[in-house]
Amino acid sequence: MQNKAKKIKNFRLSLVDDETHKPVIVTRFSKTNFIVACVMAVIITCLLIYSLIAFTPIRTFIPGYPDAKAKRAAIRNAIRIDSLETIVSKWEFYSENLKRILDGEEPVRIDSLVMKYAAENKREFSEEELKRRDSILRSNVKREEQFNLSLTEGRSLHIEGMHFFTPLKGVISQGYDPLIHPFIDITAPANSMVYAVLDGTVISSGWNDESGYTIQIQHSNDIISIYKHNQKLLRKVGDKVTAGEPIAVVGNTGILTTGDHLHFELWYRGEAVNPTEYINF
Repeated sequence: MQNKAKKIKNFRLSLVDDETHKPVIVTRFSKTNFIVACVMAVIITCLLIYSLIAFTPIRTFIPGYPDAKAKRAAIRNAIRIDSLETIVSKWEFYSENLKRILDGEEPVRIDSLVMKYAAENKREFSEEELKRRDSILRSNVKREEQFNLSLTEGRSLHIEGMHFFTPLKGVISQGYDPLIHPFIDITAPANSMVYAVLDGTVISSGWNDESGYTIQIQHSNDIISIYKHNQKLLRKVGDKVTAGEPIAVVGNTGILTTGDHLHFELWYRGEAVNPTEYINF
């Protein structure tokens, strides 16, 4: 019997000079090493592609990935839905009163509903409840700072990428108009707390004949928030405040006011912007 040919187990890859035929690079490898090298190359390539997509702006080119425009559109749609719900509620109230009048009954007065709503909110959000919520918020903030979860300091963010705290839970009685009314008015029951929308420093706190008790806060990234017509101010000039911290009590002070409400302004890089595009009221 003829001897079986010996199987080749090792390979050699050489890079040879064409003129001198002298080997420049010689690499020896086996079949197993070649397969392992190919697998590792595929894994490294996949990791590089994943890193480029996950940690660079390239991910915004993926179809269906939400960008800043999509987020603004979502906020705008939520505001429109809220406005439509308010309009529907008004029509329902109007229809109910019209039905009562046709049936010879006494119509429901809007003042009675407002007083009832204010009484319910006053019972729901008592002073003890507000203090309890404030203490919980402060403990959460301290816990986040302890583990360095709050990393906004030192970063320069666009206003679209910032998270704002709602200054006052209420109803927007007059919306934003860039020419006539470059701010918003929020109505709420008396003695409701007004909160800071972002971390910052109080740069103005005092009385104005037109605006009553007014407080202004300077935030990072050239953002300023202004709160007017307050009943009482809880912070003075130079105080450091955190997002969600009580800074005033809503009121009806100043000559340019007709009831308990908050006149709220939001300025970005020297220009007034529409707060409803960035804050969920």
